[in-house]
Amino acid sequence: MPTDPPYARPTADDLAAARGREIEDWLRPDLDVLFCGINPGLYSAAVGLPFANPGTRFWKAMHEAGFTDRVLGPWERDAFLDAGLGMTNVVRRATARADELTPEEIVAGGRRLVETAETYRPRWVAVLGLGAYRTAFADRRAATGPLERRVGPARAWLLPNPSGLNAHHTVATLGAAYAELRVAAGLPDRRRT
Repeated sequence: MPTDPPYARPTADDLAAARGREIEDWLRPDLDVLFCGINPGLYSAAVGLPFANPGTRFWKAMHEAGFTDRVLGPWERDAFLDAGLGMTNVVRRATARADELTPEEIVAGGRRLVETAETYRPRWVAVLGLGAYRTAFADRRAATGPLERRVGPARAWLLPNPSGLNAHHTVATLGAAYAELRVAAGLPDRRRT
C-alpha cells in the first residue's frame, strides 16, 4: 500500500470486539464494476474498511489488473469510487474466517446482492470467491470468469478471492484474472507507465 494507514493497527481485543460487525458498502449509482467480497474479516471490521488487513492482495491485484492508477489503500474510498468501482460483501457480518458463515447467511447474502445491483445498477458484479458464489446462487458448476447468469441487471463475473488463505494464487495470477474482467468491461488500463 502506498502510505501508512490513517489508523492504528488493531489489538487482539479490538479484533475480538469486531466479530459480527458490519462495514459500510462503497456504492454509487451506475458503477462500472461492483466488487463483492465474501464477508469482512476481523481486521477490516475493527478499522471499518474493506480489505484492510496488511496481508491482503486485493489492492495490489487491482493495480496489477489496471483497474487503478496506483496501489490504493483501503482508506481511499473516493479514489476507488471515482474509478467507477464499488465494494460490498455477500455477507455483511465479520468473522475470522469465511468458513464460519452458514449456508443460510450466504444464500440470504446472494438475495441482498441482487437487491443492491437492482438499486445501484452497476454494469458488472464481480464476486470474489468461488464457494460463496456457488452457495449464494445455487450454482455448483460455476467457474471463475464470465457467468451466464446476471446479478439483478448486471453482468456477472467470478474472480478468485485475494485472501492469503487462497495460496495457489499470487498477485500476478490474481491481477491477470482481474484484468480479464477489466478488458471485458471495456475499461482502460489505468496503470501509470
